[in-house]
Amino acid sequence: MNAFLDWKHITFAHPYFFALLTLIPFMVWWQYRGRKNNHPAMRLTTVAALAGAQHGIRARYRPVMFILRCITLVALTISLARPQSSNTTVNNESDGIDIMLAMDVSGSMIAEDFKPNRIEAAKKVALEFVDKRPTDRLGLVIFSGESFTMCPITIDHNVLKEQIAQIRNGMITDGTSIGMGLATSVDRLRNSKAKSRIIILMTDGVNNMGLIDPLTALEIAKAFKIKVYTIGVGTQGQALMPIQTPFGTQKQMVPVEIDEPLLRQIATQTGGKYFRATNNKSLENIYTDIDKMEKTTIETTSYKRYAELFFPFALLAIITLALEMLLRYTVFKSIT
Repeated sequence: MNAFLDWKHITFAHPYFFALLTLIPFMVWWQYRGRKNNHPAMRLTTVAALAGAQHGIRARYRPVMFILRCITLVALTISLARPQSSNTTVNNESDGIDIMLAMDVSGSMIAEDFKPNRIEAAKKVALEFVDKRPTDRLGLVIFSGESFTMCPITIDHNVLKEQIAQIRNGMITDGTSIGMGLATSVDRLRNSKAKSRIIILMTDGVNNMGLIDPLTALEIAKAFKIKVYTIGVGTQGQALMPIQTPFGTQKQMVPVEIDEPLLRQIATQTGGKYFRATNNKSLENIYTDIDKMEKTTIETTSYKRYAELFFPFALLAIITLALEMLLRYTVFKSIT
């Protein structure tokens, strides 16, 4: 019964047989013409005695045979068109890549050399990157003076995107602890069974805080064979940044200091790559490049099964045809 109700998955092997349904209007016309012209007649001297006569039951229900004939034609047509219920099974097999995003949220990330500022630009490209990795597990670590896991590695990208959207400056102690951010990200990936494990670490400063030295964190990443892509965020020279003063918030030009040698070393020794982003467009391009370099292989296998549904209609056509013939030669047998 469910197969007949699921119209979205019903197809017809020979739909051209539906042309037979055009015979129904012709049958209706022929039936009307026959009833109009085929009236037996008797000669009577007067019809007064028949004035109050009523039609017999057989005459009243004779059109039932025509209805049965139409049902037979419709059921036979559907049967010849061969209705089929299709069931498609799709199996997706993915190699799977586990990716941890490590984002700097230090005070300098509100610099306005990116629009509207570095941290908002970073959130935007991170959200777009997540949408491009539908079959991968991703997570989020933020760091400044210390590090914090905002979202463990997960396939639920909606939860991850909600956490990315909530990132803001001042969430944790200010400063820049690249070593802590990298070490926390490695810790979240070290038990992963994925074929490939990746960290995308983005910062705009120089390591100046934290309990773990960046080079120590690098050795830990190498020990667990985790690839690290590093991104330095900031324009060349100086950048405009809001600064709190006794007279309120004022914007001042401050020097951009990024430890590029360290970031390059981390990337090179783990098999990754270092990038420098100086504006919104270059940051978008970097994430696009990483997405292309770390492609996930997906194998899709589709199986389609068909179930024949013509039998009930063929049975209905046989029953209605037999019933019409039975009525024609018994109850509605004509004397003419």
